[in-house]
Amino acid sequence: MGQCDGVVLNFPIVAWKKRLIEPLVVAVLTKLRSKRLTVVLHEWASLDWKRRLVLLPVIKLADAILFSAPEIRDEWLQGAGANRARLGLIPIPPNLLPSSSISDAPAAHSIRALRRDGTKIIGQFGSIYPKKNCAELFAIAAELRKAGQDIAVAFIGSFIKAMDNVEEEFHAQVRQHGLEGRVLVTGYIAEDNHVFAALRELDVVCYKFTEGLTSRRGSVLAAAMSGRCVVTNAPRDASSLAHHDLFRAMIANGNIRLAATDADPCTMASEIGLAFESKAGMLDFEGQLDDLWKRIVERLDAVQK
Repeated sequence: MGQCDGVVLNFPIVAWKKRLIEPLVVAVLTKLRSKRLTVVLHEWASLDWKRRLVLLPVIKLADAILFSAPEIRDEWLQGAGANRARLGLIPIPPNLLPSSSISDAPAAHSIRALRRDGTKIIGQFGSIYPKKNCAELFAIAAELRKAGQDIAVAFIGSFIKAMDNVEEEFHAQVRQHGLEGRVLVTGYIAEDNHVFAALRELDVVCYKFTEGLTSRRGSVLAAAMSGRCVVTNAPRDASSLAHHDLFRAMIANGNIRLAATDADPCTMASEIGLAFESKAGMLDFEGQLDDLWKRIVERLDAVQK
């Protein structure tokens, strides 16, 4: 810390109970050494109140707070009151990147086993928790089946252990929509190239977010970089992606297809049907990521001055 000009903390932390005190200690030490403290905040109102209580003292010490989406900034302003910190938006990068090496991992084999003659596989990448709206994907799959499509569903990720009955409710929804034997959960995958091998076994990736797409959804960026089309619902405010050039480029290029924010399962299913037939061209992801990191550094520099 003595050799740096400032400290940047990213919140929330997944294993937050193991890090109850450490962020506050780091923040206090940063201030005692007269260094600048910057917090990057990716969630706020959707966090459990206990997590917000732990984070609040650290964030209040920050000289600057950067938000990964304007929606999170608005939640902070509505709930946290006045704050002397400088505020800004920062475009977050994908949470993992494809490699040049081709992997044929066990998860990819498991997804491939779902495929029979004519089967289309839709799915998601990321941890499974209530706000991911898995039930929406089941309803969309059911609509596609009503339309005569042979559909299977794959979730590339694992359940987040919480106080609610996430896994039990997940399997109940599978039964409710008549998808027994057609749904796979891979479990956590540690290697990035194994994740991308699994993503490439899907025909379409689909997310239906309650709030619509927001720029903090790094899993959407990663899924789109696999070469598979991502169908999701649009942001409530179209300007909310204005600070994120990679999201905007992917949408313009067709790597991400947007349905209406409040699209019902039938509308989402129709959009997926169109995605089955279309092939988006590959972007120059290396160049796009270089530009993205330049914007990230620019935003950090701007709030340090």
